[in-house]
Amino acid sequence: MSIKGLDVSRFQGEVDWERVKAAGYQFAMLRAGYGDDSVDGQFRRNASECNRLGLPIGAYWFCYAASPENAAQEADSCIRTVSGYRLDYPVCYDIEQASADYVEKQGVSFTPALAQSLVKSFCDRIEAQGYFAMFYSNRSFYDTYLGAALAGRYAFWYARYTDTFDGTDCGIWQYTSTGSVPGISGNVDLDLAYVDYPSVIRRAGLNHLDGTAPVPPSPAPQYITYVIQPGDTLSGIAQRFSTSVRTLAELNGISDPDKIYAGNTIRVPENGSSGGSAPVYYTIRPGDTLSGIALKYGTTVSALARLNGISDPDKIYAGDRIRIR
Repeated sequence: MSIKGLDVSRFQGEVDWERVKAAGYQFAMLRAGYGDDSVDGQFRRNASECNRLGLPIGAYWFCYAASPENAAQEADSCIRTVSGYRLDYPVCYDIEQASADYVEKQGVSFTPALAQSLVKSFCDRIEAQGYFAMFYSNRSFYDTYLGAALAGRYAFWYARYTDTFDGTDCGIWQYTSTGSVPGISGNVDLDLAYVDYPSVIRRAGLNHLDGTAPVPPSPAPQYITYVIQPGDTLSGIAQRFSTSVRTLAELNGISDPDKIYAGNTIRVPENGSSGGSAPVYYTIRPGDTLSGIALKYGTTVSALARLNGISDPDKIYAGDRIRIR
C-alpha cells in the first residue's frame, strides 16, 4: 500500500488546493514553522484550505535547536501553531544538515548524542500534548547522527531522491524535490505514505480528532534578539541588558561562554531589557515592507532590524512576528 502525497511551505507560494486534490493527491505535510517561534508564512492559509476541502494534512517544524530545552520550546511553538486545525497525519520534527550548521555557528558542537536528544525532546513534548509524533531526515544525516533506534521509537519520514524505494523502515518516503503538481508553481516535494496514518491516529485517540481541545502550552518567555558585534563578550552583553551570562548561555544553547561570534543572533530575556514598558509586537502581513511598518509605528527600519536580528531589511515574510519596541 502507498498513499500519494506532497509537502509544502511558503516557498511554494499560494497553492490552489482544489487543483491539487483534483489531481489525486491524498495528503499533504505542511510546514508550520521553524526555530523557537517563527510561523511559516503560508501555513495558516494552507491548513485552512486543506481542512475546508477535506484533504488530510500533517505538519512539520524545522529544527534550529541547540539543546533539548530549545527543542521542547520549538515543540511548544509548533503545538500553539497547529492546535486550531484538524491534523489526520503526524506532527513531525524536520532535522537535517542545515540544523547542524546553524547550531555549529552558535558555537555548539553538533554530535549524534545531541541530535538524538533533540528529536527525543521534541517528539516527547508532542506526544505529551496528545499528538502523533514523527521525525524527518535524509539518508546521510540519518546515518551520521540519528540511527535506527529513533526510527524504532518514533515514526520516520525518510528523504532519499531515487526512482526505486530502498526498503528503509519508514512511514513516509519523500522521493523527489522536483515534482510538478497542478495548482503549484515550481518544484514540489513528493511523498508516498506506507502507513494509513488517519486510521492509526483515530484508533489511538490522538491529534484531538474526537473534538477535545488541546491545552496549548504556555507562551515561551518573551525575549528580544541581539546581533553580536565585533569585540562583544557574553559578560558584556549580559551587563548591558541586566541579565546574567548563565541565563544567556542557557537561552541560546551556548556551551562555552567564551566562544561567541560576531554576526550571530542571540536571544536576550525580555525582563532584562524592556525598561519597564510593555513590548509591542506585529505580525507581518502580505505586502508589508519593513519601511512601511516602521512608518506606521513611528520608528526606523534600522531600529526594527536591530531589535529583531534582521540582516536584510528587504527580506521579511508574512506570518512572522516581529517586535516593534
